[in-house]
Amino acid sequence: MATEKRGKGQPPRLSVRDQTLETLRRRIISLQLPPGEPLSENELSQELGVSRTPVRESLILLREEGLVQVFPQIGSFVSLVDLGRVSEAQFVREAIECASLKDVAVDAAGLAGLREILRDQSGAEASGDVEEFFRLDEDFHRELLRLAGHESAWAAVNSAKAHLDRARRLSLLDTRPISTLIQQHTAVVDALEANNMTDADSSLRLHLRGVFEDVQRIQESTPELFSDGAVRRPTRRSVARLT
Repeated sequence: MATEKRGKGQPPRLSVRDQTLETLRRRIISLQLPPGEPLSENELSQELGVSRTPVRESLILLREEGLVQVFPQIGSFVSLVDLGRVSEAQFVREAIECASLKDVAVDAAGLAGLREILRDQSGAEASGDVEEFFRLDEDFHRELLRLAGHESAWAAVNSAKAHLDRARRLSLLDTRPISTLIQQHTAVVDALEANNMTDADSSLRLHLRGVFEDVQRIQESTPELFSDGAVRRPTRRSVARLT
């Protein structure tokens, strides 16, 4: 049987299971599938054009990540945002990103790259494109790690923050204006340009910790989206909708 040839550097094609897992994980983190949403293997397999097997296997893996909950006799649901996991992920993120700042190479090219991301973020704000801003926000923080020579640490940050990312997206939808986040990013870059690492560190910590205030406000208005670790058995009709 002939095998498909791939060009140099071309990533291997994902299996159907891995593609399904990636799609469902992205939909959960982006809130397309909101906290509390019931998940039907039949409906998902039809929608994604795959058999039930990769859907079932993906839901098992997402359950291990804490993004899906399965209740016998009731069904599978997108998990609520776990406040404990948000806190843990924030601790990991702050520890890695702030520790790396001391190694940032502050040169003209690096600063220009960060300023370009800030300009693109302003463009996303002007167009009201929250998803594009979120992508650029990830780019900004990853670029800080790259300039510090610690880009490989992004994998550790990324693997820890699924619940945190959902909380951050909720904050973009409901609480902190994007302009505030851009101002905080700009404060970090300004401090780096002035070679004031103390201010850079404090500005970055302030920015990263803002999610806790956001979560507190969101939880007060929509407590049904959050979990404090206690298991609450839903019904198939108890769907948390974002409006």
